[in-house]
Amino acid sequence: MTTRISTDDPRSVDDVRATLRARGLRWTPQRRALLDVLRETDGHVTGAELVELCRARDAETTPSTVYRTLDMLEELGIVRHSHGRDGREEFHVAPASEHGHATCESCGTMIELDGDDVAGLAGSLARRGFRVELSHLAVGGLCRDCAGSRQ
Repeated sequence: MTTRISTDDPRSVDDVRATLRARGLRWTPQRRALLDVLRETDGHVTGAELVELCRARDAETTPSTVYRTLDMLEELGIVRHSHGRDGREEFHVAPASEHGHATCESCGTMIELDGDDVAGLAGSLARRGFRVELSHLAVGGLCRDCAGSRQ
């Protein structure tokens, strides 16, 4: 079951609350703040950024609460994490499809890579017995503009 956090669907918050309680976990204002922040976040955000955004809403929020809740939300399919080119972990509300990232090492522009973008690489690795986890694929290089300006 994949639950999505939507600004117009209060059931998703109720589902998360019920799941927490079923697991013997408390529904706290800090966990609610994280859900609210995720509902308003567009794109990728690091755990540290989420902690700061949550603390702006509720100063009692601790990093451990944010990270434990993120783990539970990922189990539920609400958020996914990936790793940026620099290795840092980033979170985002679960996209409609799995994707990787290509990041320009000069200007920081990031594009999302879908299965078609990396089919050749994934196929080559599959023939060698390795399955690509697209959400963990991070490629570095230069975007068109930066590559053009270096010639």
